[in-house]
Amino acid sequence: MAGVLILEAIVVLLGLPVVWKLSGGLTWISGGYLGLLTVLMILGAGLQRRSWALAYNLALQVAFIAAWFAHPAIGWLGIIFAGVWGYILFLRRDVKLRIQQGLLPGQRD
Repeated sequence: MAGVLILEAIVVLLGLPVVWKLSGGLTWISGGYLGLLTVLMILGAGLQRRSWALAYNLALQVAFIAAWFAHPAIGWLGIIFAGVWGYILFLRRDVKLRIQQGLLPGQRD
């Protein structure tokens, strides 16, 4: 999950030139929002062992989609990453179920 947050931060930073050129330039609101979002994603990558980390990650994802106001391309990237987070949650649930059922390799000795 930390890796996904770092990738999201990189994508937001790479989206800054798009916002700058295509949406009439960065305002202090859109630039500040995207900058703060990037910093929160990078800081969140180091907090993944906390019990509340998953809720933090999903809240950042909502904030990423809300960046639609800066430029729709940023919002679309947030939606794409929402799909990635959905897949992560699916895999997390699947692994928990397999652990409970003893279906992982090496558990039936």
